[in-house]
Amino acid sequence: SPFNCSFQAMEREVIAAFGKGEPDEIMSSAFKLKVTREDIHTLKNLRWLNDEVINFYLSLLVERNKKEGYPAVHAFSTFFYPKLISGGYKAVRRWTRNVDLFKQDLVLVPIHLRMHWALVVIDVRKAAIQFFDSMGQKGDKICEALFEYLQEESRDKRNLELSFSEWTLHSMESHEIPQQLNGSDCGVFVCKYADYVSRDKPITFTQNHMPYFRKKMVWEIIHQQLL
Repeated sequence: SPFNCSFQAMEREVIAAFGKGEPDEIMSSAFKLKVTREDIHTLKNLRWLNDEVINFYLSLLVERNKKEGYPAVHAFSTFFYPKLISGGYKAVRRWTRNVDLFKQDLVLVPIHLRMHWALVVIDVRKAAIQFFDSMGQKGDKICEALFEYLQEESRDKRNLELSFSEWTLHSMESHEIPQQLNGSDCGVFVCKYADYVSRDKPITFTQNHMPYFRKKMVWEIIHQQLL
C-alpha cells in the first residue's frame, strides 16, 4: 500500500515531479482532467496554484467521500462561478444534469478573485453558505449570488421554493479560520479548507503546514489518492 511507502521515497517522487522535463508531459489523468508537469510546478515553493491543480484535487476529495462514513460532496470546477456571474442561471443550468445538489451534504465552489483564490462551502445539511478566505476578505455578495443560484436550481429541478429566512450566509472571520501570511498560498489554503470541511474536521492547520501540504498534494495528484 502507498501508505507504507517511506517518506524518503515520497520525497524522491516529488523532487522528480518538480524536476526538468517536457512542460506538457501528462503527470496524472482522471475525472476527464489532465495535470501536466507545468501544472504540477505550480505546487512548487511560492507559486500560485492554477485551475488544473485545484480542480483535480477537489475531484480527489469527491472521490474519497464516496466511501462509507464521509459526507456526500459535490465540487464545482473553478470555471463554474465566472460562468454563473457572466451568463446567469441559464449558462450553468446543465452543469448539474447528473447530480442532485439537494441530496448532497456539502457543495464546494472554488472562487477565483483576479489574483486570489477563495472557497464557498454550501452545507446543505445545515442550510448554510460559508465563504472561506485565507486573507480574511468578505464574500457576502458571492454567498448571495450562490444562494440565488440555489433558488433557481430548486425551482428548476424540484419545483420547490427555497426560503431565504431558513438559510444562513456567512463570511468566515479571520479569527475563525487559518490565514495565510504570504501572497502565494491562497490556492493551497482553499484545497485544505475543502479537505478538512469535507471530513467534518475542525480546521486546525496553519501557514507553517503549507510547504508540507504542497509536496503531499504533488504525491496525491500523481497517485490519484489522498493520504
